[in-house]
Amino acid sequence: MSASLIAVDAMSGDSGPRCIVPACLACLGETSSLHLVLVGQAPLLEDLIARHPRVDRARLSVVHAGGVIAMDERPAHALRSKADSSMRVALDLLREGRVQACVSAGNTGALMALSRHVLKTLPGIDRPAMFAALPTEQGVCHLLDLGANIDCTAEHLYQFAAMGSIAAEALGVERPRVALLNVGTEEVKGNQQVKQAAVLLQQAREINYVGFIEGDGLYRGEADVVVCDGFVGNILLKASEGLAAMIAGEVKAQFRRSLASRLVGVLALPFLRRLQARLAPARYNGASFLGLQGIVVKSHGAAGAEGFRSAILRAQAEIRENLPQHLHNRLQTLMAGR
Repeated sequence: MSASLIAVDAMSGDSGPRCIVPACLACLGETSSLHLVLVGQAPLLEDLIARHPRVDRARLSVVHAGGVIAMDERPAHALRSKADSSMRVALDLLREGRVQACVSAGNTGALMALSRHVLKTLPGIDRPAMFAALPTEQGVCHLLDLGANIDCTAEHLYQFAAMGSIAAEALGVERPRVALLNVGTEEVKGNQQVKQAAVLLQQAREINYVGFIEGDGLYRGEADVVVCDGFVGNILLKASEGLAAMIAGEVKAQFRRSLASRLVGVLALPFLRRLQARLAPARYNGASFLGLQGIVVKSHGAAGAEGFRSAILRAQAEIRENLPQHLHNRLQTLMAGR
């Protein structure tokens, strides 16, 4: 397996480097082809690394960046005034070709604004979209956009569908089924943007468009790629995470109610552990910014070490597939046939 070189915005996220550094070191220990560049306040990062004496420093380096973009900072301010931030420096390394991908758990709006400014979008793409996997009865479904674009035109939704289809295929899905998320499956349902996007997708021969899908159909695995605007996608994602956490908490509470329920809980423990592993949000952490001239993966800000590891693995997978170049080549063909 060829080496993967990834820049990590080590100062980002709710827990910052005290979570990110151990996660990165664990990834290095598991994957011999992985090389990481930690970007952030070098004295702090070196101190945290020194607590793990067995780390392979031949595959780990530190690049100093004195600034940090706060989680609540306005994207425009980050773009204008934070040239020395860990996020900006990590993206600059990617633009310069010194790394193959960038992973950050930082401010989503700032990461999107900086990524568009530093890396630019692929030809034919107006806006990048956040793209991630959700568990379904059939495996996983890839959903986009997850919050980068609140207001979208039909053309934007069409572009998201094209990118999502190409990306899912590159990641191993054969002829992905693409659907538009809607309030019903009938052609008369939905707002004007969704209806107009459906017309565009029906005319796209290279996209396996299967029509409208409702939220429950997504979890039944009725499509491999589901497209919506970022407002809807973010609400769906957060509601799903909240529901999963509520169900897990309720199951635990029920098994603690009495001695009999505790005994049943012991018997059910292997099943519950498999279920938790299957549905754990950490397993699916890491949203790609599709449409950029470079690989950028956004980790959930509250992700722990296991979740951040998933984001790094996502970046590795996209490096292996050379996803931006693959998107560029396929999009040229698809757009030319419109």
